[in-house]
Amino acid sequence: MPELKQLDADHAPAVLAFEAANRAYFAASVTDRGDEYFDQFTKRFSALLAEQEAGICAFYVLVDEDGSVLGRFNLYDLADGAAELGYRVAQDVAGRGVATATVREVCRLAAERHKLHTLRAATAHENTASQRVLVKAGFVPVGPAKPSDLGGKTGTWYQRDLAPRH
Repeated sequence: MPELKQLDADHAPAVLAFEAANRAYFAASVTDRGDEYFDQFTKRFSALLAEQEAGICAFYVLVDEDGSVLGRFNLYDLADGAAELGYRVAQDVAGRGVATATVREVCRLAAERHKLHTLRAATAHENTASQRVLVKAGFVPVGPAKPSDLGGKTGTWYQRDLAPRH
């Protein structure tokens, strides 16, 4: 059974393998990270851990029983009870409800562990799979996303209120 874990230094090799193995798949729906990302991976990974340690962001990985990474789920720019959500899942688990279930779990953690009350996520118009994930996880569209929000693509911002409903 896959397990959602907060990112730590031990995850670096599995995260790199995940990103490399799924690079072409991801590039079909989001902007490619580019060769520099892979060339500078160790430095960039250390920077992520530093941001997490500083409380600016919170990074999670969905780890399979064999230690491989099935997905990444990230909370960016934690401030004033809000954050932005970003995620990606491996091609071989896409379409199986993994992203939806894990986004729901990240929402729970965002509220309980990080004391957040609002999450926002942007998705490109052509990324219908991500739109379905967000809607199934309780997000609603709240407005247009500019190309600068999505690596050159236009899209929609979604938001989820994490406050308990009475």
